[in-house]
Amino acid sequence: MKKRVATCGEQERTEGEDLVTQHTNQTCETVEDDEDEEFSHPIPWRKIEAEGLDCDHGLLFSKEEADRLFSRLEEEVEYFTGDQAKVQVYGKLHSVPRQQATYGDEGLMYSFSGVHLLARPWTPTLEYIRDAVTNATGQTFNFVLINRYKDGHDHIGEHRDDERELDPTCPIASVSLGAVRDFIFRHRDARVGPNKRKIEPVKLELAHGSLLLMNSPTNTYWYHSLPIRKKVKTTRINLTFRRIIRSRRRSDVKNK
Repeated sequence: MKKRVATCGEQERTEGEDLVTQHTNQTCETVEDDEDEEFSHPIPWRKIEAEGLDCDHGLLFSKEEADRLFSRLEEEVEYFTGDQAKVQVYGKLHSVPRQQATYGDEGLMYSFSGVHLLARPWTPTLEYIRDAVTNATGQTFNFVLINRYKDGHDHIGEHRDDERELDPTCPIASVSLGAVRDFIFRHRDARVGPNKRKIEPVKLELAHGSLLLMNSPTNTYWYHSLPIRKKVKTTRINLTFRRIIRSRRRSDVKNK
């Protein structure tokens, strides 16, 4: 099956499709790729590449199905409260500007920013979405982190999903439902410091029902964020499916 892939040079390559937008000063040309589809049950994937960045983006659910899944998640998901709804920054707990929840296989725990979150059992809707992601990618997942952004004031700052318990061979699969939001990648060498490099950020618009795969080594070199967008008045739910290595997780807990 043919794919249309746009090539832009060493640092930035992307496809100029509706779901994906990227800021670049380079001129792109379109080439044909006759190779078989990479995934087991292909959807129309768009490849996003830059220096150390490798992502695939496509529409996983129709609008009608995405609407239905969004409504079901609003009924099913239980979000954390109290200290579990905070992160640790320089030794102090701060409330996060969004709601969070974790679901997955029994006994799995995910730790970041000084917080340790135990997975609740899968709900029927989360199992359905997880299986749809597996069918589209050929990858299996045992955990999902859910972030609910009430409106454009809710956000998440620059970070990398590079925790030790994550399986480095498995991509992180990000499903978006609800409001369209900007999603920005920034290379680690382009952020701060005297040796800061001039590498353009990569900006995507994550649509209702879309799936973004962050493949290795993306989270080694690129930070990502969902910035404040005050004009956005509606809710977005983001589900990031991951594979946690149980033996590594137990070892980390034992050593604490």
